[in-house]
Amino acid sequence: MTELSYSESVVISRSPEDLYDMIADVTRMGEWSPVCTSCWWDEGDGPAAGAWFTGHNETPERTWETRSQVVAAERGKEFAFCVGGNRVRWGYTFAPVDGGTLVTESWEFLPDGIAMFRERFGDDADAQIEDRRATARSGIPATLAAVKRVAEQA
Repeated sequence: MTELSYSESVVISRSPEDLYDMIADVTRMGEWSPVCTSCWWDEGDGPAAGAWFTGHNETPERTWETRSQVVAAERGKEFAFCVGGNRVRWGYTFAPVDGGTLVTESWEFLPDGIAMFRERFGDDADAQIEDRRATARSGIPATLAAVKRVAEQA
C-alpha cells in the first residue's frame, strides 16, 4: 500500500485568524473543495472540538455523505476533523509568515479507516484506499488554490 498521508502548503495574503474563520466555517467548504460540495453543522454545533457536521460529496463516479467530528479548533492555529470520528483526519494549520499566512492542509488515512475499508471492500480494499489517496493528492492543491483565490479577493 502507498503512503496514507499527504500535505501541501500555500502562502495566502490574509491573517491566520481570517483564514481560520473561513476554513472552520465548514458550511463554506463547497466554495473551495473539488469533492465536498456542501457541509452543515449538527443543530447547535459550530467550529469547536467535539462538534459534528455532515458533508455532501460528489465525484463523477458517485455521491455520498460523511459524518465528521472536529478534533482541533484553535483559532488562528489549527482546525481539524476526523471523518467518521476516527477514520480519516483532515487538518489545516495556520502560521504567520512574511506576506501573510502559511496554510497547510493535511490528510491521513487512520488505522480505523483502513480496518473499515477492509471489512467493507474485502479484496478490493487496497484499490479503494488508493483511490482515496489519489483524490487527496489532487484535491489538496486544488482546495488550497481555491481558498487562496477566495481569501485574496475579499
